[in-house]
Amino acid sequence: MELTATTPARRTATKDADGMAVASFILGLLGLLVLNLFLGPIAIALAGVALWRGTTRRGRAYLGLTLGIADLVVLLSFMHFDNTVSWSF
Repeated sequence: MELTATTPARRTATKDADGMAVASFILGLLGLLVLNLFLGPIAIALAGVALWRGTTRRGRAYLGLTLGIADLVVLLSFMHFDNTVSWSF
């Protein structure tokens, strides 16, 4: 009896990693508008874990990683222009 790459444990791990990739993308996108101090690092962490676990949605994970970094850049730039710890419109 030979084990294949599609054992139930492997499918579950891949499915979890795919969910993390999608979640990182959504949180990174949402973080551009609100709570970027919290959502940016969470998006970065989820994307990193998804890529480390071998997600099949690598593009979505990279977008989540990029958007998470963009969240922090947006926060820093608005903080710089407002001379405050937070920003608002």
